[in-house]
Amino acid sequence: MKHHRYRDVESSYEHYKNVLAEAVAIQSVSADPGRRNETIRMVHWMKDYLTKFGVESKLVDLGDQLLEGNQVPLPPVLFGTLGHDKSKKTLLVYGHLDVQPAEKSDGWNTEPFVLTEKDGKLFGRGSSDDKGPVLCWAHAIEMMQKHKVDIPVNIKFCFEAMEESGSVGLEELLTKEKDGFLQDVDFCCISDSYWLGTTKPCLTFGLRGICSFQVEVTGIAQDLHSGVYGGVVHEPLADLFWVMSQLTDVNGNILVPGIYDDVAPMTDEERKSYETIDFDVTEFRDSVGAKRLPIEDKNKLLQRRWREPSLAVHGVEGAFYGKGEKTVIPSKVIGKFSIRIVPNMKPEKVNSLVISYLNDVWKKRGSPNTFNPQPGHGALPWVANVQDPNFQAGARAMKHVHNVEPDLIREGCSIPITLTFQDLTGKNVLLLPLGASDDMAHSQNEKNNKRNYVEGVKTLLAYILELKHA
Repeated sequence: MKHHRYRDVESSYEHYKNVLAEAVAIQSVSADPGRRNETIRMVHWMKDYLTKFGVESKLVDLGDQLLEGNQVPLPPVLFGTLGHDKSKKTLLVYGHLDVQPAEKSDGWNTEPFVLTEKDGKLFGRGSSDDKGPVLCWAHAIEMMQKHKVDIPVNIKFCFEAMEESGSVGLEELLTKEKDGFLQDVDFCCISDSYWLGTTKPCLTFGLRGICSFQVEVTGIAQDLHSGVYGGVVHEPLADLFWVMSQLTDVNGNILVPGIYDDVAPMTDEERKSYETIDFDVTEFRDSVGAKRLPIEDKNKLLQRRWREPSLAVHGVEGAFYGKGEKTVIPSKVIGKFSIRIVPNMKPEKVNSLVISYLNDVWKKRGSPNTFNPQPGHGALPWVANVQDPNFQAGARAMKHVHNVEPDLIREGCSIPITLTFQDLTGKNVLLLPLGASDDMAHSQNEKNNKRNYVEGVKTLLAYILELKHA
C-alpha cells in the first residue's frame, strides 16, 4: 500500500468519526426489548451504508424470540457480498452491530450514545465493541475504491445484532448456509478483540470457552417484611450467598473437585513463548484499579488469564439492588456465575462436576429451602494454527502498519462463533484485534482511541492486500 493512501486514511478521520457517531447514536441494545426496534434499525443502517460501496446485501429473517414474557422479533442477519470473481479467493468477515446496555447514571462521564471525543479518545457505547471495527472494514474498502486499487479477494460479510445476547439463531442459520453462503470461503477474519496492552499490536490464536450456571433458592411464598419476619424464616438470599462463597478461594482458585483435571498440559515451547510477550503487570493492575492481583508474575498471570479455567460470579436476580433501603426478605433469588474453560475441558463434564459440587455444598448448609442449580449455555475453547497463510497475512499487515512484529496471544474471553465458522468452512479463522486493552468494552466509558480507529483502517486495508499472497 503506497504511503499517500495511508495519508489519505489519516486525513479522512473526521469523515470516519462522523460515520461512527451515526452508528453509536443507534441504541442497538439487543438485551433490551424496548430497544429491539433500534437494534433492527442498526442492521438496516449497516446494509444501506455497505450499499454505497457496491456490496450486494440481503437481510435474513430469524423470526421471533420470547424476551421478558413477550414475543419480540429477532434482528435480521446481514449477508453481504463484494465481488464474484472465480479466479480470486474469498474472505469472510464477521462482526456484530449490537451493544451492551448503557446509561449515563451507570457512571459514564459522557452520554453513552453520543460519540464524544476527548484527548484523542472516542467515547461511546459500541465505539470499540464492535461498531468501530466493523466500520473499519467499510472504510478500508472505500479507500481502495477511491484509489482504484484492485481488491485481490472477493469479500463476504456476516454481520449480526444479537452477539451480546448469545447470537440467538445465528449458528442454525450458518449451518443451513454451509453449502450456500459459506460454500466458497477461503479465509475468515473477526475483529472483535483487543490488544494485550495499549501500544503493541497482537494477533489472537486461542480463546477460552464458557459454561454458565444459575442457582435458584426459594423458601417462602412471597417477599416478607424483615422487621416482622426477620429471624423466624430461613432466608433464601442468605443461603445463596453462602453457597456462592464456596465456589472459589480468595485468590480465585476454583474449589470444584476435578475441575482442573482435563486442562491441557503445557509444553516447554509454549512456556518459553510467554517470555517474549510484551505485557506490563503494573500497567494492567492500574488499568483495572486493583490494589493487588492474585498473581503478579507476568508469565503466570498470562497463563492464568489464557490457558487456565476461571470462575466469575456475575450477580443475583430477585434481590433488591436499587438505591436507598428496602428492608425486605426476598422469596426467590437466582445467583449467576460462569466458568471459562480451556483445552481439553468439555462443557458436559464441567456441568456435571459443578452441579454435583453445588448439591454437595447445599447438603452441608442444612437449610429447608428449595435449591435448584442449573447449567446454562456453553461453548468450547478454540485454538488456531498460527502458521496458516491467513494468520501470516495478518502478521505481515500488522508489521507493515505498526513497524513491529505482533505478539501472538491467546485471550481469556469466548467468541463461540469463531469455532462455528472454523467447523463449517473448514478454514482458518483469524482474530485480528484493533482495539486497545483499556477500551472498556462492556463497561462504563467505553472508548476507541483515534489512533486505533485510523490505524485499524490501515491494518485491514493492508491485510486484504496481503491475502493476494496467502
